[in-house]
Order: sequence, then structure tokens, then C-alpha cells
Amino acid sequence: MKYSLATIALAAEVVTAFPFVANQPGVDSSLLRIRQQSGGANPGGPLTCPYNPPEKHVPAPGITAQYPYNNAKNGQKGNEKGGYQVPAPRDTAHRFIAPTATDIRGPCPGLNAAANHNFLARDGITTFNELVDAQQNLYNVGHDLATLLAVLGLTTTDGDIVTEKLSIGCDATNRTSFNPLLTGPQPGLDGHNKFKADTSLTRNDFFPTGNNYQFNGTLFGMMTQTTGGLYNRDNLAKYRYQRYQQSLRDNKNFYFGPLSLLLYGASSFLYELMPSGPNYIPDKATISSFFGARDNGDGTYSFTGEEKIPDNWYNRIEPYSNSDVVTEILAQYLEYPVLFGGATGNGGFNAINFNGIKDGKLIAVPDAPTTLCLLYQLATERVPSSLNGILSPTVETLSFVLSKLSPQLKSLGCPIPLTEMYCT
Repeated sequence: MKYSLATIALAAEVVTAFPFVANQPGVDSSLLRIRQQSGGANPGGPLTCPYNPPEKHVPAPGITAQYPYNNAKNGQKGNEKGGYQVPAPRDTAHRFIAPTATDIRGPCPGLNAAANHNFLARDGITTFNELVDAQQNLYNVGHDLATLLAVLGLTTTDGDIVTEKLSIGCDATNRTSFNPLLTGPQPGLDGHNKFKADTSLTRNDFFPTGNNYQFNGTLFGMMTQTTGGLYNRDNLAKYRYQRYQQSLRDNKNFYFGPLSLLLYGASSFLYELMPSGPNYIPDKATISSFFGARDNGDGTYSFTGEEKIPDNWYNRIEPYSNSDVVTEILAQYLEYPVLFGGATGNGGFNAINFNGIKDGKLIAVPDAPTTLCLLYQLATERVPSSLNGILSPTVETLSFVLSKLSPQLKSLGCPIPLTEMYCT
């Protein structure tokens, strides 16, 4: 595939989709156009991002004959049979090591823990294949879901589809991009309203703090109080609703778009991927270990800096598949339905329309395949990323997505975007 300079330069395109919003009273429209990494010294920006020189980067070691885990390697499908201990006894390659000053960590505790145990590269610069393998070997995520999440990670957060590299946190363009002058910034998972959105479980909204990736002990305490220390589906659905209402009240630039469906999937990881066998209970001790949360004994929580797999931890037995996560997304959302759209800053709210979403609401009650197609469309279509901006995939991005997901799209009957007529 040939990459023309013009199409690569479109990778950071932001198109004004709702120009009328800029004229709404009380709206600082300049904030909606700011990318989190637009200033080099901003939180999450390249000048504040931990730096490990590329020549010192060490990829994750992967599996061995002695420690095969799920036998997933090179981005291919593994055994999809869990119920084993992680890390395996005496597997020193995957022992916990706290991150250093040169290691990147981001908003996803599950990925941070994977890097701290070297299932992902310890410096936080990972690859598509490494992401797919780590999810399978560590958490027994099904190959279909592991692939979808890796694709969304690279395409919705401005990873690099040429090098297939991604920062699990801040802007590391100088290490992920094949040519920073051509691609522009690649903000990684910290990127606002891309993979990381408002109403996170334990991270601030980007506005007004400017920091949407570091652990917030107050929010962890709120989550623990709401769930009673049992982080199951019903309790987390209730907490997700509380966070939505909190953000809508306190964040005048609040936005809850189609990509926010991923937040329900992420919260399902607490009770589907993090609990340990044999009982698989999403209790406080387990979740606190993955989140690096310390109970201070006075109702407050602090961050230990050590997001880690609990001792003597066994992963789930059956693979967590696309259909499983969609079931959980729908179950949580439908317990406490909320509108998709954004605040206008003057007490108003503008609902959005997108495939499967009409006037800010999911159309009827979609079945799992329909919702799964909607998730695929997040990587292949023009997706609203704020009230006045959209993410527009380039031809190269579409080709990358189809190379990874085409069989799944076809088997579900999802619309497949056409790219051949534009390729050179």
C-alpha cells in the first residue's frame, strides 16, 4: 500500500460538524478544539511524557515452552483456555516491577498492570501484536475482542498504523510514529474523547483539570461506596450513571459520544477479567490491587503507583469474547439509560445522531450483533468526538482496520466500507 503525503497529513483532521455550538451563550468553543497534547508541556503532552530512548526499548518477552500461558503469539489466536495462574510460579520474566521514571503508564489499570508484569513492554510503548497477545495470555480475552480492542486503540487514539506502535499513556510520537513530521501528534491512550472519554470510573474528565489519566482517589472512594466493595454489573451500572450525572453537572464541556460505549465495556472488565479463581468475586482487595489503590482508613484512597496482578491470581476460564462484552455493555447501559451528546455550557444539552443512535438514544433495544457492528463502526466511520468535531478515518486507516477485522465484519453482516477506489 502506498502512503501519499496528503492522506497521511489527514490523520489529525478535525472537521467542524456542529458550527452553531460556537455561538451558544457560555460556550468556550476554543476548548472543544483543543487537543490534549496540543501544547508540548501540557499534561500528557510530549514534553511531560516519560522518555525511554528507542534504542533502550525492550519488547515484552512473550510466551515460552516452559510458560506457554494461552499460547498466543504474533497477534494470532491462542488456546482460549484459561483458569491458570498468572504469573506462573517461578516465571521471573513476568514478575512485578514498579514503573520507573522513564516508563509510560496511562488511564487503563488493566494495561498498566500488564506492563508492570511485562506482558506489555515495561516502558509503555507497545505494538498491535503485543496488545493482542497480552490480552489473551494474561486475562484470557478472546482473540476476537483482543483484536477489536487493539484496532480501536491504534485507530481512535492516534497510534501509528504503519509501525503499529501505540503509547499506553501520553504522547510518545517520537517513538511511535514512522515519521512525526508527516503524521503529526500521536497522543496515545491519554487522548481526550478518543479511547479515553468523560465519566471514567476513576479518572477526571479532561475539562477543566487538563488531566484525565491519573488515578483519582476520591472517585475510587465514590465507586467503592456505591458498590459496597462488590464491583459487579448492577453496582457498576449504578456508579456509571452517577458519574454521568456528576460530569453533566460539573463539566460545562461534558461530552458523551458513541465512543463512550467503550466505557461500559471497560467497567465490565472489573467483574469479568479481574476477579481470581476459584470463586471469581470482584472484591475490594482484588480491584484495589489492579488499580493501585490504598485505603487510608479514613474514607479516602491514595495511589500506590503499583498497579499489579494480585498474588496467587488465576484468570477466567472461558474466553471473554466480543459477544460477551456487548452483552455487558447493553446490560449496564439499559439499567440506567442516558443520552448521547454534549453540554452546551448554558445548561442546555445537544443530543447526537449516529448509526444506532437517534436523538441521543440507542434505537429501540439493539441485539448484540447490531451493537457489535456499532463498535466496529467506531473504527471505520466518521465518529463525533465533540459537539463540533469528528474523527475521520483515512483510507490507510480503513485498510488497516479491514486487514484485521474483515472476517468478523463479514460474519456479522456489518457494513464494510469501500476503500479500493481510493487506494493508489
